[in-house]
Amino acid sequence: MTFGLRIVLFLLALSLFSGAVTGAAIYYRLTYLWILFLAVNWVWARLTLRGLDVERQARTLRAEMGQVFEERFTLHNRRSLRRLWIEVRDESSLPGARSSQVFTNLGGRESRSYISRTLLLRRGVFPLGPTVLAGSDLFGLFPVEQTFPAHSSLMVYPRMVPVRAFPEPTGVLPGGEAIRRRTVQMTPNAAGVREYAPGDPLNRIHWPTTARRERLMVKEFDLDPRADVWLFLDGEAAVQARRPWRTDFDARLLWTRRAFSMPPDTEEYTACIAASLARYYLKKRRAVGLATHTRSPDILPPERGNRQLHKILERLALWQAAGELSLFGVVKSQARHLGRGSTAVLITPSPRPDIALAAETLRIRGLRPVVILLESASFGGTQDSHALGQRLAAMQIPLRLVKEGDSLEAALSDKRANPGSANSLM
Repeated sequence: MTFGLRIVLFLLALSLFSGAVTGAAIYYRLTYLWILFLAVNWVWARLTLRGLDVERQARTLRAEMGQVFEERFTLHNRRSLRRLWIEVRDESSLPGARSSQVFTNLGGRESRSYISRTLLLRRGVFPLGPTVLAGSDLFGLFPVEQTFPAHSSLMVYPRMVPVRAFPEPTGVLPGGEAIRRRTVQMTPNAAGVREYAPGDPLNRIHWPTTARRERLMVKEFDLDPRADVWLFLDGEAAVQARRPWRTDFDARLLWTRRAFSMPPDTEEYTACIAASLARYYLKKRRAVGLATHTRSPDILPPERGNRQLHKILERLALWQAAGELSLFGVVKSQARHLGRGSTAVLITPSPRPDIALAAETLRIRGLRPVVILLESASFGGTQDSHALGQRLAAMQIPLRLVKEGDSLEAALSDKRANPGSANSLM
């Protein structure tokens, strides 16, 4: 009950009481006036949202963290009744969204629209709605609302930075021995033919064999002789670190790179690094896989191409470091399934010595480990990673050390640091 309605009800009760006590006709007339006043405003409020509709149109439903998300809101008045004021209120869970607006003097059969721009501050999937239309009578006695549910969602990928160069383990060449493993991708290594199955692309049909056997036959391929790349993400909740972060920004800087900086959160840095390296290796035509453990194991087999990049980005958009299994446990369980000669990139904020043990386990099995170590103390953690970095350097494990506030492009691409040496810790 609004404050104005309480006042009118009080005056109505006062007029009725005064008329009953004094018997004066003026008080009964005031009573009828207040009743008529309430009735007119109640009917007015009920008609305010009749025939109104709101439409939301997004330019894209896939965007990257740090980009500007643009959405058009259109309010349609389907009837000839003029509306004094209507509020369009966006109640989506998208962080930093400022999409609400008030329309005044909306004419009959009229449509109005506006564009909302939001700086994407978090990864995840966010429903675009619900959207609420709010209005009331002229005096605001009877507020009314109508809710329109969300019909689509926005997926926010982690931010990706360009990587110019990344340390390859010493002595590792991009080639290798032929891998006799079937793949759905087209490679230069044809392995044979088989019968056509629903869903096979038409460009894989081998027409000479089809004509000879009088039924559709498609080509099969072996993987290229290149070692895979595996990205291991530390999903253990206990080793993550984060500092409080304010999401306020100047709207005038919305279109500039200065309007966004990475949250001081090891989880966000891990997702950003993984996405950037996935794009880097896929551009080099390497097969990239993903392995992590949050509340359950999450393994994405290695593949090549843009389709694999989109799959990795979708996994990272939903990835949360909320697990209990350490990165060493993930490596130990998955190492035996990885092909010899593969590169394994360990991305972790953990300062514990078992990270070095995980890298040594991979090396013993014929894999090439690379460690990206997030300096936990710079993110508000209580433990320092310097001792672990020195141990990895002594083991000649290629290493990148990333601190909060560092330029990830420079930290990952810096060629001046010799991977696996103490200089890479500076």
